[in-house]
This record gives sequence, structure tokens and C-alpha cells, in this order.
Amino acid sequence: MSSLNRVHLIGRLGADPEIRQTKDNTTVANLSLATSEKWKDKSGEKQESTEWHKIVFFGRTAEVCEQYLSKGSLIYVEGKLQTNKWEDKDGHDRYTTEIRGFRMQMLGGKGVSSTKQEKGPQNANSGLDSDTDLDDLDDVEGNLPF
Repeated sequence: MSSLNRVHLIGRLGADPEIRQTKDNTTVANLSLATSEKWKDKSGEKQESTEWHKIVFFGRTAEVCEQYLSKGSLIYVEGKLQTNKWEDKDGHDRYTTEIRGFRMQMLGGKGVSSTKQEKGPQNANSGLDSDTDLDDLDDVEGNLPF
């Protein structure tokens, strides 16, 4: 049997994208994405939980992130989980798990924090069709911490 490593997220950026260039001049964008859920506990009190996700994009998608995304932007991300091993200054092995994104769609709508999105394309390597029904996203927007 085959395996599957696929992540789908809708959330808001917690900060502007961090952009850098590799030695071979490939653009890299690092994003911090928040996803939240709200519920009522057994006593009827509202509860909220927010997860923060590290996302990295490369190439043209990273360039789109740099040009059009900013803190608070609502986006859809599709990617895969990837764990990187590195050595700290004391020689200890460290691990970082992140999402290596390969599709991103700017969802805009309420809460867009900058005019960058209004001028730009609505997706980069988008996995969502232009006529995808996004009405269900209204519920998601109210559950995000921004």
C-alpha cells in the first residue's frame, strides 16, 4: 500500500512573510500560519485553541507570498510535512517539522490587513478552482485569532 503525506490548511498569517534567497538565487518564503477552533465545554463556557504552523514556499510561489501577503492575510495552503535535522552550536542534533507548501490561494475577504492582496493574483499554483464554493469560510474567519 502507498503512503500519503498531504496537509491542507486555511488560516491567517501571524506576521509578514520572511523572505530570503538561496545561494542559487531561489526565493524562499517562511510563513507563520494560525488555525483556530472554538467550542463550548461541558459547562457551556466558550473555549478556543490556536495552532501555529511553520510553512515554507520556494520559487515563484515564494515570490507571490513576498509581493501580496502580509500579517493577517487569509490563505489556503496545500503541502506536505517535512522534518529537517540540524546541529546546534553545541553539537546537539535538533529537528524542525514544517509544512513544505506547494499550493497557496489568497482568500481575501474580511480582515485583509493590507491593500497588497487587492492588487495581486488570487492564487499561486492553486489547487482550488475559481468556482470553488468558499461560503463555508465565513465560519473559519470567525475562529481565527486576528
